[in-house]
Amino acid sequence: MTSDDTQQSAANEAVGQQLRRAREKHGLSITQIADAQHLRNGIIQAIEGGDYGQIDSELFLKGYVRAYAKQVGLDSDAIISDLNRELEPARLEKARELEANPLVNIERRRRRKRRIAKLLLLVIAVMLVGALVVVFVIPKFAAQEVGSEQPAATQTEPQPDGEEPAENISIPAVPDSESGGENSDPGQFDEASVVPSSSAELYSEQVETPVPSDQAPAVAEMIEPAVSQPQVSDTPDPATGVLEIAFTGDCWVQIRDASGNRLASSLQRAGDTLEVSGKAPLKVVIGAVSTVDTIHFQGETVDINEFPVVNNRSEFTLTI
Repeated sequence: MTSDDTQQSAANEAVGQQLRRAREKHGLSITQIADAQHLRNGIIQAIEGGDYGQIDSELFLKGYVRAYAKQVGLDSDAIISDLNRELEPARLEKARELEANPLVNIERRRRRKRRIAKLLLLVIAVMLVGALVVVFVIPKFAAQEVGSEQPAATQTEPQPDGEEPAENISIPAVPDSESGGENSDPGQFDEASVVPSSSAELYSEQVETPVPSDQAPAVAEMIEPAVSQPQVSDTPDPATGVLEIAFTGDCWVQIRDASGNRLASSLQRAGDTLEVSGKAPLKVVIGAVSTVDTIHFQGETVDINEFPVVNNRSEFTLTI
């Protein structure tokens, strides 16, 4: 018999027979193989007899067979390949039994229902999010866009040649000299109809609106009170105090009025004269009394020696 025939006959042998023949060739007993793998003798006997049902799972079976093949000097990969061929019919039979089992069909339907329920929940969640966007988000952005467009739409269109809008022009009522009413006298005018809202409008009306020559004196009389300005008196408020301080050296000065407003807060040099006015009484702080030459309040000389001085610094209040 040739070597190819030997290999072919070995391949046709069961895995258990190949392992047993290799064990006997090496002069090993079942106990020695079992002790080397820390297994019971019954497991080794089941493998050699092809009784694979005594082993818990196919994974453990392949592990035991691979270790057994290495121990007796066989190719472990080739042995596992032969084992897979032996186990294939048993696998198909087991699959057919599972398909015929009604419990398997029930479990399969349950898994299908779970997948459908998850898909429906996902669709409902997407629809809910879309509804919230339509109800809350889109109207908000639409309102913002409308609000931004309204100011541009309400702007007044420019008038040609720099003219003012028509609604801003007021035309005074002119008495009808031909009517026989109470206002037939051209010298009599209604102040509400003659006097405009401002002097600028009055001047624009004089230029744009023709006025009869016999009514000119009356218009002139009404212009004078409209454009007259109040008389400004040069006399200071009786409650306002005027303070004047002359310095002969460097001195820091701070002055506040009765309301607490700061009238002066600065460093004065030799030869400077500080003059302020504010609501009396005035609160004065002088940092170097020795550098003060004269103090005049309301035109009268003030003797600084009448006020307390501490470390060449004095604080005092001047009243009218």
